[in-house]
Amino acid sequence: MLDPVAAYDRIAPVFAGIAEQRRSYLDRIDQLVISAISDGSRSMLDVGSGDGVRARRIAQAKGISELVLVEPSVAMQSPNTEFRAIRAEELRSVEGEFDVVTCLWNVLGHIFPAASRMEVLRQFARLVSSEGRIFIDVQHRYNARHYGAIPTALRFLHDHLHWNETNGDVVVAWAIEQVRCTTRGHVFTHREFRSLANAAGLKIEERFVVDYATGDCRRWSIEGHLLYVLRPTAPRKAQPTS
Repeated sequence: MLDPVAAYDRIAPVFAGIAEQRRSYLDRIDQLVISAISDGSRSMLDVGSGDGVRARRIAQAKGISELVLVEPSVAMQSPNTEFRAIRAEELRSVEGEFDVVTCLWNVLGHIFPAASRMEVLRQFARLVSSEGRIFIDVQHRYNARHYGAIPTALRFLHDHLHWNETNGDVVVAWAIEQVRCTTRGHVFTHREFRSLANAAGLKIEERFVVDYATGDCRRWSIEGHLLYVLRPTAPRKAQPTS
């Protein structure tokens, strides 16, 4: 089983094909993000950018002139585009203030352990502007429409009887064309994500449930994966003047 960055290095040549298999879902997530970004936003930080196509599309749709792409897999980075080749866990090295922060397609689920996920969220809170928004979508552990009713019921029962932060740890496998590899991931419950966000100083402003197969917005959380719109709980502290 590969480290997540090494896994993305491996699948980089076929990543476009993997994304195409989930085009309906990815496009709907992008549409929801675009519609929720405030007009006049000027800067955007995208963490776990992959090839950067989605982040550039979102920024272009909202007229955002400053786009910072963070992607640790060098093989994923598209040519003629500037990336910061650091892991999400290294965001302390990033300075600035961004009107939009995005972390999409369960990038948060490739960060281990849970304490590191919370620290990444804390860095998002530090980097977003006072009127900015943070957008994160995660794979929902109780998505019965995708995982099936019985496996989801068993997950729910196990969590209820034996809760542990590692309960959502899963094996992620890709097999497309001649490329096959596995890595580790994490799938979330709403309660778990809300707890992480609160501990990181973030509040959930809005939540969307999106069908992983069709991209349709659903009413019930058991019908899809989860997209969150977040803001810091406390106002951003003003920077001291010299």
